[in-house]
Amino acid sequence: MSAQQQSAALSGAAEVRIEIADWARAAPWVMPVRLAVFVVEQGVPEEIERDAFDEVSRHAIARDRGAAVVATGRLLPDGHIGRMAVVAAMRGQGVGGAVLEALVAEAARSGMAMVALNAQVHALAFYRRHGFVEHGEVFMEAGIAHRAMQRRLQAD
Repeated sequence: MSAQQQSAALSGAAEVRIEIADWARAAPWVMPVRLAVFVVEQGVPEEIERDAFDEVSRHAIARDRGAAVVATGRLLPDGHIGRMAVVAAMRGQGVGGAVLEALVAEAARSGMAMVALNAQVHALAFYRRHGFVEHGEVFMEAGIAHRAMQRRLQAD
């Protein structure tokens, strides 16, 4: 298995294959998931869902056994993880955790000492389970309450 792909056997029945790719490869696969989760479910304006960071980021493409894309996330060059999205039918099965850990592994392979993210407040416990620690106050982003979090990858 290459460094660009991981297979993850997850708790429950879910199993996904995660590929880390650049935007040119990822865009047609991940945008339907992002639009479904952020724009349709959460009401984020479509015009702010895509941004200039997409083209410079590494993107996780998570596929189920039937090769359908069921989750995504991205890693920015500065170590920020974002745009974490899992299709509704696959939530609670470990898919989001597998995507998150694949992005953390990509950051470590790139030599980053720390990763950071802005977590939706309802998802803080999920990120804590993956070693992230919150800091700062709650803030609003795209009309949704968030809190900054970070995870150290290497000793200083």
